[in-house]
Amino acid sequence: MPAKSAAQQKAAGAALSAKRGETPKSRLKGASKSMMESMSEKQLEEFAHTPRKGKPEHVTKH
Repeated sequence: MPAKSAAQQKAAGAALSAKRGETPKSRLKGASKSMMESMSEKQLEEFAHTPRKGKPEHVTKH
């Protein structure tokens, strides 16, 4: 499942980095923290590697 916004992609990238041990988990907050806890490394990779071109910065909830 690809990311729907640039913000979601950035959060997934931060969570993936923490899950791999590249950055400390204590630096995560908000969406990236919950993504790291609830998603697998493969899922985070799919979100983080979504092309950003044409994506809005944020998606509004309906």
